[in-house]
Formats: sequence, C-alpha cells, structure tokens
Amino acid sequence: MTSADAAVERIYREEYGRVVASLVRRFGDFDLAEEAAAEALLVALERWPVDGVPPNPGGWLTTTAGNRAIDRIRRESHRDAKHQAALMMQDDTPHEPTGIVEDDRLRLIFTCCHPALAPEARVALTLRLLGGLTVPEIAQAFLVPETTMAQRITRAKKKIAAARIPYRVPGPDDLTARLGGVLAVVYLVFNEGYLASSGEHSIREDLTAEAIRLGRILRQLLPDQPEVAGLLALMLLTEARRTTRVDANGELVPLRDQDRGGWDRELIAEGHALVQECLSLGRPGQYQLLAAINAVHTDAPDAAATDWGQIAQLYDLLYAVTPSPIVALNRAVAIAELDGPEVALAEVDRLDLGTYHAWHATRADLLRRLGRSAEARAAYDAAMAATENPAERAYLARRRGSLAP
Repeated sequence: MTSADAAVERIYREEYGRVVASLVRRFGDFDLAEEAAAEALLVALERWPVDGVPPNPGGWLTTTAGNRAIDRIRRESHRDAKHQAALMMQDDTPHEPTGIVEDDRLRLIFTCCHPALAPEARVALTLRLLGGLTVPEIAQAFLVPETTMAQRITRAKKKIAAARIPYRVPGPDDLTARLGGVLAVVYLVFNEGYLASSGEHSIREDLTAEAIRLGRILRQLLPDQPEVAGLLALMLLTEARRTTRVDANGELVPLRDQDRGGWDRELIAEGHALVQECLSLGRPGQYQLLAAINAVHTDAPDAAATDWGQIAQLYDLLYAVTPSPIVALNRAVAIAELDGPEVALAEVDRLDLGTYHAWHATRADLLRRLGRSAEARAAYDAAMAATENPAERAYLARRRGSLAP
C-alpha cells in the first residue's frame, strides 16, 4: 500500500461513521449504506492520489456515496419506493430533528445500542457502522469465526427492521437510561482491548483506540452529559498507563510497580481536566467516579504517595451509585492500605465472587501479606485458572513462586 493509499484509508476510517449514518438516515437501509460507502472508498482510492485530497473529504465521501446509493436504487426496479424517496432527498434541505440533537452519528449509535438487541450484537454493530471496522477485524477481536460475526451483524440489522427500531436519539426523558447502554458498549470495547481477556495478546491497542475515538465522538455530540465526559476521562487515564502495564518479558506490571515516568502526561492532563469539569456539575455517576479514582492514582508521584483515604471515599460513593460486589472488592484493596490486610481479607471473603479471577488474585495477595503461604498458593492457582490473559498469568505464577515454603 502506498502512502497516498494509506492516507485515503485513514481519512475513510475517520469519516466512515459519519458517511454511513448520513446514508442510513437518507435511505433507511443499512446494507445499502455500507455498500455505497465502500464504493465511495474505491473511487477515492482511484482519484485522490492523482487529484489530491479534497478540502472537505468527509463531505466528498458522503456526496459520492449518496450518488452511488441512488445509482444502485435506480438499477433495482423493485425498489421503486426507495428510488422516489432518494430522488426527493437529493437537495440540501435540512432534515427534521429526530431527537435532542441532529447529528446522524448520534442517531446511529443509539440505534446500534438499542436494548432490543443482544449485547454482543450492539458491540458488533457499533464497531462495524460507527467505527468502520471490517467484519474480519471484529471477528478477530472477539475470537469468533468470521462467518459467525457476519451472521451476528446480519441478524441485528434484520432485528432493527423487524422491530421497527427508530433511527433517532431518545428524548430528554429517556436519554439517561438509554445513554447508559451506549456508554456500556463503548467501555466494553475498551476493556476488551485493554484487559484482553482472551487470546494471545495482553493488550489490543486497536480496540482501545477505537473506544476512545467513539468516546470523543460522544463527548462532541453530548457535551452536557457528565457521564460521557466521565467515561472519556476514565479511558484516557487508563490508556495513559498502557505502555507500562506489561514488561519486556510479557508479564503484567501492577499499578504500584509501574514506571510513572513512562505514563502519558498529556492524556493524564486531559483526563484530569475532564474529571474536574464533570464532577463540578454535582451529578456523579459510575464513570465519573471511576475516572476520579484513576485521577487520584495518576496524581501521585509514586505509589507511597497515593491518597488511599480519598480512594476509599470515592469507592464508598461508587458503591452507593453501583452497589456491586466488584466495587466492594476494589474498595477492599484500598482498605488493605488503610487498615491492613486482615481487615481487608474479612471484607473480601464476604463477597460472592468465586468465579472472578481478580477476587482470587486479591485474596492471594492479602494471604501472602499475612504470611499464610499455603492458602495464598491455592488462591494463586485459582486466579490463574480463571484468566486467559497471558501477562496476568505470568505475573500470578511469579508471585506464587515467590511464596515461602
């Protein structure tokens, strides 16, 4: 691939969601939108290296794709109704608002993340239609056969049509509830990349980057929603530590042992500013509080300077908002630093998280600190059995090997 072709594909990936969203709004057909967008890419690959990139590449792609869509409709006589509709929409008359804002991408992401769709379908559609990832790329990311992923996406599109899922942003009364599902999808994509819960790779940078890009789009489209800012801040502060999370030997490096000089200070500064902005609104939510916890960690010059008291208080607030055993487990880690491992272990042992690898890993560390080596060894074994992440398994194995006989 030449540098010119690479530049075209980069711009296309950045603009893909906008192009497809516009076409879906105009023609009401996901497949037609994708096919027309793909044809526009082929035209761009042919013309741009010769004629140069147009001043407004996104507008060029949208116009070209729209023309290709109309040509396809004209060639298919059984689409007479869509043909007429398409011809009527060739002018630049602004369309009627269908929600609280008028950006087509926002309509599309709420459609992709509609609660009537299965969770795995929401993720696949979002990555395909908003992110522009190919079906093979999405299938590889989630370790399923390409045919399985293609069928999943096809079924989701048919579900949207059969259930008449509206192509719109929810009204103000429903926005908060529906927005939570959208943010959950974006965060799931980020975690799948950052935690790499399955597969050979410890971190999937393509997925973390795509999730952050989607987060930035949502932030641009919904600037007054503090949870949107909170999620973006959380992802940025987590991403800032990515290069120090795994060492040269492929072993996980826990937060306390990471080289803080290797953290991305620009991402941290951006994340901190977002945390301050959204929390100042006084409407704290799950992602804002998680981001605030990460802000405390990234604010400490070294592990010893971590303000564990503030972190414990933030986990108390988070538990009030999201009372889950995983939040309680993370709070126990802070309690171990404040009140000692014995107090923390008592809290951990009350949690019903026997299938969760982090529960076993936390127990193992607390038991190690208490000198209960035999129990710690068994807990490390359980933690390793419960995760497929290679970097984490390597770290747990080394910690187990360091236990006293």
